[in-house]
Amino acid sequence: MDPWIMRLVIALIGAVVLVAIYLHGRPGAQGRRTGSRTGSRTGERIEPGVGEIAALGGTDTDPDLHAELERLGAEISRDQAEKTALRKPDRRDIVDASSALRAPVGGRESGAIDRIITLYVMAENGATFNGADVLVAAEKAGLHYGALDIFHRLRDGHPEQGPVFSMANMREPGSFDLKNVHSINTPGLALFLTLPGPLSALDAWDTLLPTAQRLAELLGGEVLDEDRNTLARQRVQFMRDELRGYDREKEKNTIRKPW
Repeated sequence: MDPWIMRLVIALIGAVVLVAIYLHGRPGAQGRRTGSRTGSRTGERIEPGVGEIAALGGTDTDPDLHAELERLGAEISRDQAEKTALRKPDRRDIVDASSALRAPVGGRESGAIDRIITLYVMAENGATFNGADVLVAAEKAGLHYGALDIFHRLRDGHPEQGPVFSMANMREPGSFDLKNVHSINTPGLALFLTLPGPLSALDAWDTLLPTAQRLAELLGGEVLDEDRNTLARQRVQFMRDELRGYDREKEKNTIRKPW
């Protein structure tokens, strides 16, 4: 048992015993004991709490007992204060602390994923992108470094809703170690969005594509589709039509959903 709890229990027992002995020996003590606090239903005697024991130190007690109760009360209060200061955090403390912490930038809520759409920004002619250049380009393209040690595009004004899309390193393990950013060299970047997300599918695509094109411009790379072929105009139009249909289907399902 914790030594602080042991000291508290011993102090309480000592105080109760002293009061019981003193009251038992006084005239009419039996009558007062019979008339002590009882439970509302069973009539059993309820032992006084710490505050009630301290209240006994009035005119009904002799000076020695009064002094002893004051000493015990002071020791109990000191032990409780020290115990509180030294105790390990309980669940309430952890919940309170965790609510004050901000979630990592770009953290995703768990949930079903209908589809993942990917674009690649590849270095040309077998070259590589340097990590420092990627960092600068990502910042200029409006990406934020965060969860999973990758970059994320957040919804304007609502970063808590998670990323519109994210950007990973094509070289395993896919993350970016910014502590060693100058030593990073990668053949390309993978930009991916998951559906559903904080924006409609079409709006997310219309955010993803210009960002990929901007990164390719800044890094001197090329934008490829999910099959790693050059992203043609016909493919872009096909994606827009497909995602517009996805949004319409989602809207229908939302309207049909019972309240």
